Amino acid sequence: MEPSVVIRPETIGSTPAPDGAVDGPHAIADRLRAIRTRMDQAATQASRNPADVTLVAVSKFHPQASVRAAMAAGQLVFGENRVQEAAAKFPPLRAESPALRLHLIGGLQTNKARDAVRLADMIESLDRPALADALDRAAQTEGRLPDLLVEVNTGDEPQKFGVPREQADALIRACRQRFGEKLRGLMCIPPAHEDPRPHFRLLRAMAHTHGLSVLSMGMSADFEQAIAEGATLVRVGSAIFGPRPATPESTVAP
Repeated sequence: MEPSVVIRPETIGSTPAPDGAVDGPHAIADRLRAIRTRMDQAATQASRNPADVTLVAVSKFHPQASVRAAMAAGQLVFGENRVQEAAAKFPPLRAESPALRLHLIGGLQTNKARDAVRLADMIESLDRPALADALDRAAQTEGRLPDLLVEVNTGDEPQKFGVPREQADALIRACRQRFGEKLRGLMCIPPAHEDPRPHFRLLRAMAHTHGLSVLSMGMSADFEQAIAEGATLVRVGSAIFGPRPATPESTVAP
């Protein structure tokens, strides 16, 4: 049975706009600059090249106007949880800026695999053989395959997506054999109330074992720690866009 609803917590790290309001372009640009500065500092402190860490701006439930404001400030890599929302929001934005890259980061139902393959540049939530089968079929139909990350449930939390730790190596090997270089790396979301660093280290060790170079880990509350532990992608939403609206009805409206 496919999982239904999973909450992906992300700590808010910014001053919110008034209830019902959309944060303006200046606020979004200022927050982006602040996040990039913190990312660069974290990389430098870890003796890493800041250019080796990419910011994925998570725009779930936020309108096209907010995404455009981030694009105007130089942000071109975005993350969305829901295929349906991404399909409504991003094709016009991609037409405006062909360099835009869309990552799907939410749990993916197999019946949405074809839409995901058609829309995304990277799917970060490959977590089970049935989904690998669906993505493979979709890729053959669509004639394209996005980059893929295996999502590992490093805390073995039953309410979350992600392959359990004890099954992760087998899934990674199978996906590497099936998808080759299109399997780029791993993703995780540590338990909300635990020190995330052991989870980041576990993911890094898994990636090293399998010769994978991409590590998507770290969100608004812990991206600096993730960078110190080797993250190459960090997913930051609320600290850029402000609190998410409760519902996505207005996400396409400018």
